[in-house]
Amino acid sequence: MEEEFRALLKRVRAELVSPAELSAYQKLLALVRTDGRAARDELAEVLVAPERPLWAREIAAYALGSRGDRRAFETLVLLLNYREPVRCATAAHVLARLRDPRTARAAAALATNPLRTAYAVHPVRLLTELRAPESVPALLSTLERLLAARDHCWPVARACVEGLGILGDRRAEATLVAAREHERLRPAALTALARLNGRGGAHGARTGSST
Repeated sequence: MEEEFRALLKRVRAELVSPAELSAYQKLLALVRTDGRAARDELAEVLVAPERPLWAREIAAYALGSRGDRRAFETLVLLLNYREPVRCATAAHVLARLRDPRTARAAAALATNPLRTAYAVHPVRLLTELRAPESVPALLSTLERLLAARDHCWPVARACVEGLGILGDRRAEATLVAAREHERLRPAALTALARLNGRGGAHGARTGSST
């Protein structure tokens, strides 16, 4: 059992408050540990069954997603935009492994939604990891909006700066220069610009852009 899943189970176990919940948890864990199509079908039912607790759907989605079962996708996207960062991080970890073609579009929609900016750190980091066509435009759009906003939401802005540096696309240069003017973003922006100018990105290599 991988470390991320052990951490998830430990967190969920600490949330349980009744013997009935503990019993349901143990039954679900036994199902997760059972391989085969029938077990996966039962886990998929957990995702859509009414009145199932969030922790049960999270465990089922993790187990299915880790096995490449795309029935977990919608629940994982819901968790990616959840108010608890630890659940967002877990969902992002599984979505990166699931490789569902819808993931980048969903993460970009969450990252660029101005009404959900407070929960956008993990969608931004997921977009960076995916290196999808949607990644750079979404990170640029989000960062530009935050630089112009009264509330800059520094953790999200910093994640965008770091992601753009990792992605190495020269289209980000002007926005990273603007980010450098903000004290809280300056170290990350300087690092990102150094990476950009040191090796360039796929886009820069194609277009021959230079500074």
